[in-house]
Amino acid sequence: MDLWNYERQALEEGHAVICGCDEAGAGPLAGPVYAAAVILPLGLELPGLDDSKKLPERRREALFPKIQEQALDWAVAWVPADEIDRTDILSARMRAMELAIGKLRLRPDFALIDGNRDRGRSAAITTCHRCIVKGDGLSASIAAASVLAKVSRDRAMEELDRLYPQYGFARHKGYGTSLHYEMLRRYGPSPIHRRSFLKNL
Repeated sequence: MDLWNYERQALEEGHAVICGCDEAGAGPLAGPVYAAAVILPLGLELPGLDDSKKLPERRREALFPKIQEQALDWAVAWVPADEIDRTDILSARMRAMELAIGKLRLRPDFALIDGNRDRGRSAAITTCHRCIVKGDGLSASIAAASVLAKVSRDRAMEELDRLYPQYGFARHKGYGTSLHYEMLRRYGPSPIHRRSFLKNL
């Protein structure tokens, strides 16, 4: 499959600097939601690049520095759990992606966004863009962003595990596993839990 069709189409439409953007961590019960924006040289070969959810952890970790080294520019941003609770997860996802795009030194004039949503109640993607359903498996730029976002978030959760070791964040990364629910029942929520996600406890 050619992962460059959407980038080429944007170039043919007259756009010059195209970034891919994706987020990681929309579903967990704890921790921030992360996003990354990546500008790749057109046609760059990154063997094994795909939607980060389809890649084993070892492959994601191997791709992470290669993307950072070979991208024309990249950036990562996040929105913490308390802001997710104050707004909503869709708005937090949009804000994280918009923050990541805004941190790029090379100013993109077009963004390829994973998914079918570009705005929440309190945040929206303001850069000229196109939403692509399952874009992390269809666009090289979005796939690269998905890897940076996923690895960055996983590493952040491993750091948070050191602060709150009783919850097992390094193992489940904040997702609602049986172990995580058991620890929540035992210890109650931590400061990094998303209270709006815990209504069924």
